[in-house]
Amino acid sequence: MQGQNVSLYEQFNGRYDFTFLGNTMNPQENTYQPTPTIFTTSAATLTLQPGDVVEKAFLYWAGCGTGDFDVKLNGVDISAQRTFSNVLQTQFNFFSAFADITTQIQTTGNGTYTLSDLDVTSFINLHYQNKTNFSGWAIVVVYYNPNLPLNQLNVYDGLQVVSQQQTQLNITLNSLNVIDNNDAKIGFLAWEGDVGLANNETLSINGNILSNALNPPTNAFNGTNTITNSSILYNMDLDIYNIQNNIAIGDTSADIQMTSNQDFVMINAIVSKLNSQLPDATISIDATNQACNSNILLVDFTVYNVNSTEILPAGTPIAIYANGEFIEYTETLTPIPIDGSWSDQISILLPFGIPSSFDLQFVVDDIGTGNGIVIEINEDNNEDSQAIIQNSSPTFNTLENLVSCNEGLTKGTFDFSHYEELVKTDSDQEVYFYETIDDALNQTNPIINTTNYIANTTPKEIYIRIENENCYGFTSFLLTTRNCPPTVYNYVSGNFDGYNDVFFIEGLRDIFLNFEVKIYNRWGKWLWTGNQGKPDWDGYVENGVDEKYAPAGTYYYVIYLNDPDYNEPLVGYLYLTR
Repeated sequence: MQGQNVSLYEQFNGRYDFTFLGNTMNPQENTYQPTPTIFTTSAATLTLQPGDVVEKAFLYWAGCGTGDFDVKLNGVDISAQRTFSNVLQTQFNFFSAFADITTQIQTTGNGTYTLSDLDVTSFINLHYQNKTNFSGWAIVVVYYNPNLPLNQLNVYDGLQVVSQQQTQLNITLNSLNVIDNNDAKIGFLAWEGDVGLANNETLSINGNILSNALNPPTNAFNGTNTITNSSILYNMDLDIYNIQNNIAIGDTSADIQMTSNQDFVMINAIVSKLNSQLPDATISIDATNQACNSNILLVDFTVYNVNSTEILPAGTPIAIYANGEFIEYTETLTPIPIDGSWSDQISILLPFGIPSSFDLQFVVDDIGTGNGIVIEINEDNNEDSQAIIQNSSPTFNTLENLVSCNEGLTKGTFDFSHYEELVKTDSDQEVYFYETIDDALNQTNPIINTTNYIANTTPKEIYIRIENENCYGFTSFLLTTRNCPPTVYNYVSGNFDGYNDVFFIEGLRDIFLNFEVKIYNRWGKWLWTGNQGKPDWDGYVENGVDEKYAPAGTYYYVIYLNDPDYNEPLVGYLYLTR
């Protein structure tokens, strides 16, 4: 046989109770059918009391065969959200389906519910041979009423079998917390039980056989509905038992045992209701923040008491761990009401030597040893963890300083666009250039043109901000200029027409500040001396007596740069025309 173990599906804590409604599609018990017949529609009535408010409603439907997973409830299309299956002797398949129909039940309320389009007719001839032809449906309704005591209500489901081939089935109901067994009860949704088969067919809890007026001790699954007091719920059971004397205060689980030496029975859902007035502390890590290269971690967290039936007291301890090692302690400062929460922030000093990445764990109701001081509904949901990658500055490559020609008074033009990739040690890093360290820190005024950047004065430091996913770092490089050799244009028109009127030397003025230019005629006679403080030579003769301007001809120049990088003067000739 195959199946799905019955386990906790949803838990409710508060002033809750439950009821069932549902119906079979069998016109009579399959054991006594002269011919295989089955319906596709049946109805049942929901009757809640004044003050009862529907909290949840779960629809289950089941039958022989591989499954019909689309049905209608009061004409509304319902598709299975979860499914279960089982197989008997390899050829007899069974299915069950589930849908949360809370909104529909809340909207409709009390009244008649008709389930339709549940069609297993194509399977009943095969199953009739084994007398396992059936189908039916049931709704588990969880409701709230302010006049109810505080209860813990658990809904378990799956699809497990007890039969002639497997005569005993044990199911453990976990996640219980019994503090008062008054009015404790348990409900069962089971399929395919037969009233005429009573061969050692028992239902027990914690070793005590359950029975009531409709369900004899040796025929627990006999087609009955204890809500409606019906004994003609053919081949399905909706039964609720009082278990007040069968479960003890302090129990955290209950053992369900079913036996059958003949009848084939499938358990689909179990609902338990126990009195419980306890808090349930849970915690979440909401946000973490760590400054670059800091060992202080700021953590926002929230402690909840939402799945509870009692206030969570102030002073509930909270232990903080890194990779399982206790590093910090705090506690709640105020009582947290039922369905309430409390948020806070803590600064954690990370211990020396902690890895760059680690698991941060917050555990509520833990004094730092794994032990708590508050009795809770659930002691296994007190932890939240988050992977932390510490905010370490990114690594980067060292860059060389850049040098360009002095364009005057240390001005220079530079191309450092390629430095964006050269500085990276990871292709995912982001790189930005700035003129000041304050701009780099504040991410203001980034340098946009890195291909043709003009530095008006040098040396100038350029700052680089490198960012990774979590942090940032800085590096820098210098822009400097050097005095490049000047370019001499050795033609002077001397006619004052605005073109080539003077002896122009590119890269001289404002660069070689102590330069000196001397002009000689072809016989070596000195005519003129120039420097940073004088205009360029236009043919004027400084020692001329009769003529103030030299005639057209060839002249010679000597340029003394007076720069430590240029020990020899520049010497050449120039042409002067008129």
